[in-house]
Amino acid sequence: MAKTIMIVDDSASMRQVVGITLKGAGYDVLEGIDGVDALARLKGQKVHLIISDVNMPNMDGISFVKAVKLLPAYKFTPIIMLTTESEEAKKSQGQAAGAKAWVVKPFQPAQLLMAVQRLCLP
Repeated sequence: MAKTIMIVDDSASMRQVVGITLKGAGYDVLEGIDGVDALARLKGQKVHLIISDVNMPNMDGISFVKAVKLLPAYKFTPIIMLTTESEEAKKSQGQAAGAKAWVVKPFQPAQLLMAVQRLCLP
């Protein structure tokens, strides 16, 4: 059975690129257009990993990570931040919120898949 990964990004083209990369590697994909939308879509189903942007309207990625970690069903779900942000202060905020990895856009599909495979253990 394929593992499910949620992509949270306000850019439709970025969700599409990440989705193609993940589907090509055999993963099932859920999408959220921002933190608020993504939280509404987390309805208790098993999500093995979340990939989230940082800069989004309505609810940014750091706030989204904090909110996800408060949900009992997703408290231990690993989260990768996929963002244009590369400054250490932002990375520290993400890590403190509960993000397990930080991938900077533009990304190489192989780089993203390596991070996904490292966190999405069998």
